[in-house]
Amino acid sequence: MLKQVWLATALCCVSSVVIAAQPLPDAQTVSRYADQLMQQQPIDNTSPGVAVLVARGDELLFKKAYGQANIELGVPLSPEHKFRIGSVTKQFAAAALLTLIDEGKASLTDPLIKYLPDYPEGQAITLLQLLNHTSGVKSYTGIPGYMHNQIRRELTTAELIDEFKNLPVDFAPGTDFKYNNSGYVLLGAVIEAISGKSWHQYINDALLKPNKLTTVVYPAEQTIISGMASGYSLRPGQNVQHAAILSMTQPHAAGALVADLDALWQWNKLLHRGKILKQATYQQMITPVAEAAQDDRDYGFGISRGQLRGMPELQHGGGINGFVSLLMYLPQQELTVAMLRNSDGPGPDLSYLSRKIAAFASGNPYPEFKPVNLTEAQLNEVSGVYSKGDDTRTLEVRDGTLLSTRSGSRPFELTAQGNDSFGFTDSVTRLVIQRDKNGQPTALKMFYDGDGESETWLRTGDVTAKADIALTQQQQQALVGDYASEQLQLSIFQNDQNGLMVQVAGQPALPLKAASERSLYLTVVDARLEFAPAAGPAAELTLIQGPGRFVLTRQ
Repeated sequence: MLKQVWLATALCCVSSVVIAAQPLPDAQTVSRYADQLMQQQPIDNTSPGVAVLVARGDELLFKKAYGQANIELGVPLSPEHKFRIGSVTKQFAAAALLTLIDEGKASLTDPLIKYLPDYPEGQAITLLQLLNHTSGVKSYTGIPGYMHNQIRRELTTAELIDEFKNLPVDFAPGTDFKYNNSGYVLLGAVIEAISGKSWHQYINDALLKPNKLTTVVYPAEQTIISGMASGYSLRPGQNVQHAAILSMTQPHAAGALVADLDALWQWNKLLHRGKILKQATYQQMITPVAEAAQDDRDYGFGISRGQLRGMPELQHGGGINGFVSLLMYLPQQELTVAMLRNSDGPGPDLSYLSRKIAAFASGNPYPEFKPVNLTEAQLNEVSGVYSKGDDTRTLEVRDGTLLSTRSGSRPFELTAQGNDSFGFTDSVTRLVIQRDKNGQPTALKMFYDGDGESETWLRTGDVTAKADIALTQQQQQALVGDYASEQLQLSIFQNDQNGLMVQVAGQPALPLKAASERSLYLTVVDARLEFAPAAGPAAELTLIQGPGRFVLTRQ
């Protein structure tokens, strides 16, 4: 289950680049590379960690764990420990429904109302639209405040559906795409209606047990799971904390399963070698269609399709309280990379790490660049506002470091690589400054996959310094309060050390700065808050983040 993210967006884009085939590295070479990469991560014997598996077909290339499975007891993490896999569960749920379709018990075109007769407007929603996130159903994990306390309640399938079924849809079914946890809860309910079993019991009976995948389990509420790693939360500037509590009844078929590395490797082989589904059905599962195939979506049924160094890539990630997961498969070489992390929040980036390891293991490694030292004057020379259509990217120097901030996103640190090339920290993405004949920066090229195809952003202006004024106690008090809309819920409050702070329900508090008496902004993400009316206690605020504008009323 993917948790709602507001004040951070990921650098992501898929480029197509054809790389000449190289000899495939052997297990020892892959192990050496992967271990070296993992040793560079912020993991030690006092922190939660990451377990990694790399395999090519039936050959295990690398399997190792780093960090602690339980910090309090000093238990090191092992590759055999089990983790919550979050939204990787969706792949199992999708395969379960498709198995029922293969058996003639359902059809992708079936309306939801056929299985849930009381679901509002269920005649307009198809099973296909639930599978590929084009149903428009409101995702319950995006309900303001829901991930704070409401997620802790133990609910039946029917009770969970009651939480969102009467909410306005995000769009008419089939007309758009939006990643959606409610859709997979509904798929779980459909599986239950057809099979007469709970969604997880059917997955176990139909998919796991016959294939001896005994370490993929549903944890329920009080089940003791042998070898289960403890989950933690990482927050900037804070000590490691226990993960927030949630009832495992609520992630449901969208994210409730637990697994270990070996089980995910075996699952990849079974699914992609045609041992689970009929070939035609499998092709439908991995082939995005209609709105799910537009732009950079490329979502099939419980699986995303992309490119890695010019090779087809199939993968799905997951994030749930205390855990992050990623399962990748490169069909050309039957390459599996599985990564499981027992912490949420900032930490080792599994997407970046898996791409680096998979590219190396496939014989198409990403280019490596050694950092070079530039003076602050040299960094300031390339600073400025760069634009692509209505989108902007600002390069600016703070405390001697060059940062890139895309509109609505957070700042990313850049490292100079020489020849006007700058790499993003913990990312394969880099940018290269373009200059005119006089040596003045005129544009930048973004290489999202390290090299190959690029995207041009034209320099359109200089960086404008933001005002930073001190508000009086009375001015601050006029803004303090709780604000809410249908999409969002947040609080503005005072902190003795940091002044005004903003906190979205279920997320860390962030400091604010004042551009004026009624205009505040964040430094950790490109977002600002405008308050109205112009005098007296604020009655509403408008959150402006990138192209998004959200009007919230003071409660």
